[in-house]
Amino acid sequence: MNYFKNGGADRRRGRFLEELSMNDDKNDDKVAELPMDPVPPETLWYETGSSRVTVDLAAVSDRGLVRKNNEDHYLVMRFTRSMERLLTNLVAEQVPARVDEVGYGFVVADGMGGTAAGEVASRMAISTLVSIALHESDWIFGISPGDTTRRVQRMTKRWARVQEAIRARGNRDPALRQMGTTMIAAVSLGPRLVIGHIGDSRAYLLRRGELHQLTRDHTLVQVLVDLGELTAEEAATDPRRHLLMRSFSAADDTCQGEFQQATLADGDQLLFCTDGLTDMVDNETINSVLSRAASADEACQGLLAAALNNGGNDNVTIAVARYRIPQ
Repeated sequence: MNYFKNGGADRRRGRFLEELSMNDDKNDDKVAELPMDPVPPETLWYETGSSRVTVDLAAVSDRGLVRKNNEDHYLVMRFTRSMERLLTNLVAEQVPARVDEVGYGFVVADGMGGTAAGEVASRMAISTLVSIALHESDWIFGISPGDTTRRVQRMTKRWARVQEAIRARGNRDPALRQMGTTMIAAVSLGPRLVIGHIGDSRAYLLRRGELHQLTRDHTLVQVLVDLGELTAEEAATDPRRHLLMRSFSAADDTCQGEFQQATLADGDQLLFCTDGLTDMVDNETINSVLSRAASADEACQGLLAAALNNGGNDNVTIAVARYRIPQ
């Protein structure tokens, strides 16, 4: 099902996103970060919700059958905060033996710019994003609504710095002045999910057998669909469908990503991918492969095989996460 068709589909997508409690954060520079919520002492030692979530993860990237090189890059991460009791003369009930907070991160980028420039842009976007995060002195591990909002705000600021880095690299190297990249990034802690994207790399959610596209392509044809000048079916084969309206670019001073948050449920599957998959494989097939696969790795391999069997006209990158969230 395409959630960007006019009329009823738009309304269905709107209702679905409302159910997920998604909220765009488009004016981050005008919003101060929220203070940390005070934590009553009696709640310090509970078994943290994020540590009880298990995620089956897999990812794959392929050059495809037409391109000479692969300009896609991806990264899947697990990050933690933990404390382990080693020695104490306190009674056991006063200090926990171990406390963990566990989160997961996903980034997929599709570079462009010719020769090696696209590879540089997609690789640089991911590595710069990670470097920025690693150099921040405090990471947000809470799963309250306020904590999730703060993660959205931080992601927005980090993306601005990624754009600055790509622009600066292009200024230093004339061969890279036309490079650019899309990017889809997500962070989950417990059931809380934050997504940021720019360009036409996508995020999907499979929930209870229904596939939902969570992101909206930043392309010319999507604008034309929104204006009612093209149908979604026409857009799928329009020769202008790869013309991006937004991306990280060495030729631009700023970028405009979109950011949202959602609440995951037990059994949810997330798919992050480049257009090398979605140009070759329709949503019905994506749904079928995800639903039938016994593991995240099997899902990735099945989706890649479908893209290659249908022509493999572009680089294909896929990351899948399957969530088990205890109540």
